[in-house]
Amino acid sequence: MKLLILGGTQFLGRHVAELALASGHEVTLFNRGNHGAGLFPGVEQLKGDRLLDLSALRGRRWDAVFDASCYLPSAARRSAELLADQVEHYCLISSISVFPQINADTVETSSLAVLTAEQVAAAEAQAVGTGSKSGGGYGAAYGGLKALCEQELTRVMGPRALIVRPGFIIGPYDYSPRLRYWLDRMSEGGRVLAPGRPQRALRLIDARDIATWCLDLAERRRGGVFNASGPDGQTMGELLAACNTATGARSEWVWLGEDELLAAGVQPFQDLPYWLAGADNAMMEVRSVAAMAAGLRFRPLLASLGDTTAWLQGQPPLPSNGLSRAREQALLAHH
Repeated sequence: MKLLILGGTQFLGRHVAELALASGHEVTLFNRGNHGAGLFPGVEQLKGDRLLDLSALRGRRWDAVFDASCYLPSAARRSAELLADQVEHYCLISSISVFPQINADTVETSSLAVLTAEQVAAAEAQAVGTGSKSGGGYGAAYGGLKALCEQELTRVMGPRALIVRPGFIIGPYDYSPRLRYWLDRMSEGGRVLAPGRPQRALRLIDARDIATWCLDLAERRRGGVFNASGPDGQTMGELLAACNTATGARSEWVWLGEDELLAAGVQPFQDLPYWLAGADNAMMEVRSVAAMAAGLRFRPLLASLGDTTAWLQGQPPLPSNGLSRAREQALLAHH
């Protein structure tokens, strides 16, 4: 299969490139050349900017395209319209954030977030003024922008469009501070503040599981819309136990109730990643029933954490994140 990857040098896109090459596919990367220039020697790399210049893609043909770097509807429209007659299959990575209300009843056909024309215009202007951004750069508009990207792709590509809506993605090459907070904290040992209940539901999905599945669907030219939010049965307690094992630590967890944490001003998710208080934890209830029926499979959480720990050991130190150690110990002082 001849595969075009828009991006391909960071996190999920990098995993897709690696897996595609290992499977014998012919890979072309299209990006600005700002990251990972030496990652894939011998692989064709086309330089351009999806917001400004797609000319390097004109007049070419690929079997499929993988797009994990689209955050604006104008970018989705430009790339889809240009590639409509040049590819057979187009996979867009979206997000479960397209749903304004998320709970266990959320399915692929649930209502999507809606933005005003003014909100879309502001996001487009922001991107042009500062350069294309990661998803976090668009704040509360992120989900609505992703929903519009989906709609643009579906309008142009029809049944040839594959739209994947992941939840919380983990694995090697993830430079976000979320999982790293727990791995770093566990590796230090001692008494660790654990939020809420150990049985609280959690859903994390390895980027390599998404990548493997998306490549399989591309090979089969399978379109459709799928939530991909992680397996059933994961819990916060399992995450902490896996972090302990992956780092070789012997930390002691002290579970503090959500009411106490909130009263102390601890910020859910920001201070303690993957902790969502009360009804907000419904985000962890979105299931991947349709995706699993279409072949999505999940590796054990411990395997993901072990590989991520090994990768992080080869990375330069990053700034600390989450709850400070001093504040954590102050909260634990009377427990």
